[in-house]
Amino acid sequence: MSEPVFDLTYIWAAIMAFGVIMYVLMDGFDLGQGILFPFAPDEESRDIMMNSVAPVWDGNETWLILGGAGLLAAFPLVYAVFLPALYIGVFLLLAGLIFRGVAFEFRFKARTSKYLWNWAFAGGSIVASFAQGAVVGAYIQGFEVENMRYVGGALDWLTPFTVLTGLGLVAGYGLLGATWLILKSEGKTQAWAYKITPPLLVAVLVVFGAIGLYTPYVDQYVSSRWFDEISIAWILPVLVLLCAIRVYTSVRSKRDGSPFVATMGMFVFTYLAMLYSKWPYVVPPDYTFHQAASAHESQLFLLLGLLFVIPFVLVYTAWTYWVFRGKVKAGVGYH
Repeated sequence: MSEPVFDLTYIWAAIMAFGVIMYVLMDGFDLGQGILFPFAPDEESRDIMMNSVAPVWDGNETWLILGGAGLLAAFPLVYAVFLPALYIGVFLLLAGLIFRGVAFEFRFKARTSKYLWNWAFAGGSIVASFAQGAVVGAYIQGFEVENMRYVGGALDWLTPFTVLTGLGLVAGYGLLGATWLILKSEGKTQAWAYKITPPLLVAVLVVFGAIGLYTPYVDQYVSSRWFDEISIAWILPVLVLLCAIRVYTSVRSKRDGSPFVATMGMFVFTYLAMLYSKWPYVVPPDYTFHQAASAHESQLFLLLGLLFVIPFVLVYTAWTYWVFRGKVKAGVGYH
């Protein structure tokens, strides 16, 4: 058999990386609404919070489906290792998302039980966010694999490091949610969002900093990538810090859109730093993207399909956000 004319593995790696960061940014701010839900000033503010994401939350989760299906098709070894290793974490993630979805439908219809759906929305958001962060931490610390099979225990993923990464993502999504609320609300709800953003920013910087200091002790490969030689990667933490400064200054100057954009920048540069730290391993510490990839023919067949799907999803997403642009008014929205 002749060798492939070009390598699709890197294209698929880029597609998966793009899908993950799109999900984190898009679903992150609406998970953030749930994280902040118990602390909102009143029920009117909670209505505004839920209405600000009601038109887009289910579309945001399209990126999670796309990423999962793409991983199964393009990198089957990832599924063979990740699912046995992370069954409980993935179950918690999906259960949290289900509780949120049900709460969207029932909360506005409930009368005496409304407080239960408030807690379902908040609890589902917190559990799903923590599970996502813990899964990221498990990826960073690696898996015990022999002959391309996971041989560890069901709870090996749950360590102090993954608890820290889980809490870090909860704080990060909370910050995304607060800055999104600044963009989409007004009056007392927006004033509350402005008030809580600086403390959330400090919490995110503290936890992200602790993760950054902890990571080299968890994985020697990451340590060598960052400390054996001073490289361009050190620009990424600086860019994260500059975005954080931008969040703070724009909150001080009451610029509605800038805090959200700058917070997304913090996530993007942190994500790029993580990718650089682990590249080229997709199943750390042993298997690279090429070793985990499916056959060239399979990758090509699926890529042809995604050439139609991804532009459609992007256009639909952009159209939805355009249609529902502007401030969310009290008493108007999802009922």
